[in-house]
Amino acid sequence: MLIEAGHFALALALGLSLVQFAVPLWGARTNDPVLMSVGGPVSVAVFLLVAFSFGVLTHAYMVSDFSVLNVYANSHSAKPMIYKITGVWGNHEGSMLLWILILALFGAMVGVARNSVPPKLRANTIAVQGAVTIAFLLFLLMTSNPFERLTPAPFEGQDLNPVLQDLGLAIHPPLLYIGYVGFSITFAFAMAALIEGKIDAVWARAVRPWTLAAWLFLTLGISMGSYWAYYELGWGGWWFWDPVENASLLPWILGTALIHSTVVMEKREALKVWTILLAILTFSLSLMGTFLVRSGVLTSVHAFAVDPDRGLFILVILVFFIGGSLALFAWRAPLLRQGGVFAPVSREGALVMNNLFLATACATVLIGTLYPLALEAVTGAKISVGAPFFNATFIPLMIPLLILVPFGQVLAWKRGDLAGVAQRLAAAALIAAFVTVLIYGFTYGGPVAAPLGVGLGVYLILGAFNEVVTRSWSPGVSLSVAARKARGLPRSTWGTVMAHAGVGLTVIGIAATAWSTERIVSMRLGDVADVGGGYEARLDSVAPRTGPNYIEDVARMTLFSGGREVGFVESAKRFYPVRAMPTTEAGIRTFGLSQVYVSVGEEQPDGSLGMRLYYKPLILLIWLGTVVMAIGAGISMTDRRFRVGAPVRSRNAPPTAAPAPAE
Repeated sequence: MLIEAGHFALALALGLSLVQFAVPLWGARTNDPVLMSVGGPVSVAVFLLVAFSFGVLTHAYMVSDFSVLNVYANSHSAKPMIYKITGVWGNHEGSMLLWILILALFGAMVGVARNSVPPKLRANTIAVQGAVTIAFLLFLLMTSNPFERLTPAPFEGQDLNPVLQDLGLAIHPPLLYIGYVGFSITFAFAMAALIEGKIDAVWARAVRPWTLAAWLFLTLGISMGSYWAYYELGWGGWWFWDPVENASLLPWILGTALIHSTVVMEKREALKVWTILLAILTFSLSLMGTFLVRSGVLTSVHAFAVDPDRGLFILVILVFFIGGSLALFAWRAPLLRQGGVFAPVSREGALVMNNLFLATACATVLIGTLYPLALEAVTGAKISVGAPFFNATFIPLMIPLLILVPFGQVLAWKRGDLAGVAQRLAAAALIAAFVTVLIYGFTYGGPVAAPLGVGLGVYLILGAFNEVVTRSWSPGVSLSVAARKARGLPRSTWGTVMAHAGVGLTVIGIAATAWSTERIVSMRLGDVADVGGGYEARLDSVAPRTGPNYIEDVARMTLFSGGREVGFVESAKRFYPVRAMPTTEAGIRTFGLSQVYVSVGEEQPDGSLGMRLYYKPLILLIWLGTVVMAIGAGISMTDRRFRVGAPVRSRNAPPTAAPAPAE
């Protein structure tokens, strides 16, 4: 009976979503405050109903209710409880329910944010969010019901895909979905602005925290997915330009451009039309990623193998929202006032350049991702576009962009002094050049681009903190006074500094991968192999071990550095009997910011064991940098001006007197 209640809650949420869409939209059109106020409570009710439904499905997984088809197909009674819970979103139906839960959560958050958003903008935004919720609830109920029953109920389930039985599944998809779905709110704000025909600094201030929140979680979601693939798949790499990886990268790139564009709008009321377009396209790319993963058109380790009919339904949603929003944009955008003007050499100009580079980079990734699909659809020919294409197109666009980033931080609004800014950044550039030359000398004969990449990362970090130094210290000012001034800087300034410094850390980590070493060896017990980086590994034992729903052979190796034992690492070949699937569990040992990575292979005809041994210097900086970026976004979200409510005219306020003439 509980399962049917969960199913009914979804149907009821669909009905209330219709109310959420229609009533506040009509209220905003007729300037009826009562109708506009309906959207808030209804959006909260929709969220509570979807949350109840999600809780029912989670309970079915926890108690192994195999009368539910979704639980039977993706769970097993012997599976550890943590993987029973994460298995809720380890499949198409459950993950779509999680998607809708987050969608409803964002709608409810706007619904309760009474003071931070003007009433009319809030009503239209809630209505658009309701329309998106309607579409996905219809998709779930009509094509992907997670509560479908099996009669008679089986005694045991078919287990979850072994690759997904990992703690990474508990973290990666929820973070990624919050990022994906979070951009639905920026989309809803953009549509609300076009419906109302009004966009100004108040709109930019209202939408920017939501954009930052979505970007923050998408950054962490992509980062966690990268690390999960790094240690779980046993390939030894952190990014493969997989089409589904690209599908999450695309909205992140445009989301980055959107954040910078809203800054210009808030400060100078410029780039209005471009900001609206970015908000539309960012969420459109999120929808496209959903289509690619669930349509069956991709073959990927990340993709859900589903019925193409479901993909057709999502394609209809895609066409409706993208086509409809672009049509509304084409109709209303010419009516929007463009706002302030600025010189090419200014902070606004630098942010425009930032947007151009990011948009072009996004286009190259989009072409590389979709071209094979389009070619196959038209000609039937199958080709793959891999790392060589993306590295040759994406990286050359990123290098000049990263060089310009510190300039954009320091340039003045409206009109800047390029020579003065170059002078202020000279110290950072000289230190970065010195580091580059020093590293090149120590690694002479190795990769040439790696020292340049490390130098670029150092330049980004020093350039980011240069703004704090120049705004809080000058010759003759004591350190205590400078520290007090630095603490008094706006949180958005500190957030920008942290985010840009995080980019620098990630760039250093990526550059350092050029010094990674890989050894493919065959080893017997007692054999010692060189790993690289001054480390050696000795194979000590290979022993069987039994888990709750798997069996595995575990290879244990002792690590040495300079002849001294520094630790051990274990790698395993694991087999899941229910799914009849093997997996490779990599062994990782961390030394500072570097790692020794071991992946056990197959037993050779001569009785030896194939092993892949990697040394990865500074590899953790890749993910540490993304965490610092996310912290920067979080700090920016706490800025005072985002906590100040939208201006509301007091009912009892007397008429404002004319200002006295200046003396």
